[in-house]
Parts: sequence; C-alpha cells; structure tokens
Amino acid sequence: MAAIHITDIEAAINFWRDRKPSPDGVTLAPELRDLAELYALLVFRHQEEADEHAVAPGAYVAWKQWYDSTPDTPCIAVCSTSQGDDICKGCGRSFDEVQRWLAMTPAEKRGTWRRITLQGEAWRFNRYSERTGAGRAASGDA
Repeated sequence: MAAIHITDIEAAINFWRDRKPSPDGVTLAPELRDLAELYALLVFRHQEEADEHAVAPGAYVAWKQWYDSTPDTPCIAVCSTSQGDDICKGCGRSFDEVQRWLAMTPAEKRGTWRRITLQGEAWRFNRYSERTGAGRAASGDA
C-alpha cells in the first residue's frame, strides 16, 4: 500500500497557508479545509499514514499540488547502481527504486524520499549536498 505520511500532509498545509492565507483568521481555503480534515482524522486514529487511494479527492488534489512543487527525483547524477551496488551511494535509492521511479505513484516516491532523508547516508546529504540546492531537495521543501 502506498501511503501519504502525516509530515507530507503538514508540509502541504503549510504550502497552502502561504498561498491562500485566511482573510479573517478563521476562514480556511478549501484546500486547507480538506487537508486539515485528513490531518485530524490521522491524529484521531493515532495513524501516521493515509492510504493514498482512500484519501478524499479534495485532500488528494491539494496534497498533489504541493507534491508537484517538490523535486521529483533524489538523483544527483552519481549513480552507483549502474556499477552494481544494490543501494545507490549518490541518492540512497535501491536498484529497484531507481529502475521503477518513473512508474511509481507520488505516494511511493514520497515514501522513498522519506526513507532516504531519515537515513541521511546518501552522498546527496553530505559529500554532494551542493547539488541539491542547499539541501532543499533533500527534504522536499523546494
């Protein structure tokens, strides 16, 4: 199951708060309402992830618009999987993830981003961090 993590929902909420601030401090834009409802459901259920196929359409569209504003790939053009490594030293993705990247859903890609960011061992996070736009691409906050 591909899932949308609660931290991505938080990032999407902040994305929309910047783009459509409340005019009166109370009223929320439709995108914010939809994402806030999803966020509240996860908190209420003590869950960290929502199945991407079970997310309400409005919340998914709002999340996807945030997602589309983030870097698509963690690749930094230093691919060691082409040299036979199971895990790329450059980006941290597995050989399978590198091969399937274009076919992966947005939630699957974000899951991979989350894992490699938490691990922080790939060269994109240290040796070649300048290739990531000062670290913004590593967190997906570009």
